[in-house]
Amino acid sequence: MLADDRTRAGNAYRAWQPFGRVPAYRDREVEMFESGAIVLHIAGKSEALAPRDEVEQARVASCVIAALNSIEPYVQNVVSLDLFYAGKAWAAARRPQANAELHGRLEKLSAWLGPKDYLLDRFTAGDLIVATVLRDLPRECDALSPFPTLNAYRQRCEARPAFRRALEAQLQVFRDSELCQGSGPR
Repeated sequence: MLADDRTRAGNAYRAWQPFGRVPAYRDREVEMFESGAIVLHIAGKSEALAPRDEVEQARVASCVIAALNSIEPYVQNVVSLDLFYAGKAWAAARRPQANAELHGRLEKLSAWLGPKDYLLDRFTAGDLIVATVLRDLPRECDALSPFPTLNAYRQRCEARPAFRRALEAQLQVFRDSELCQGSGPR
């Protein structure tokens, strides 16, 4: 769901998503928020995203949570410094340490992936979230340059037809929203 600022500030949306952010998800059974929780919920219903075996489902959940807790904060730290604080002296001073911390996480992720195409025996929801986190790294920041296997992994995940369709659908919602905003009062 895409919610505008006014909707996200409202009590009804805050009852659903207490932080007033996106994503938020609703189907016939559940109303939930947070991307990892949403992906795990959907994966639990789709053998394409997670095996039915309980042990393998736990491994997929570990990959999703690792992406969000062990990799994403380091990616977002570097991205935030470059995007929101570019040109600030303190950000320039912090950038080398942030790069080193990110490099350490990417080094561990690269070792975990090794020569495999995907983190587990096949593409899962874990790969979906890891690839999405890596996708936040601007190509020009070159964070993946020392890790050709991770760069190839990200490209492999992004090239999947389902990934491309989902991304296009997500972008279309934003395009439609921009068109509506530009057309005057509704």
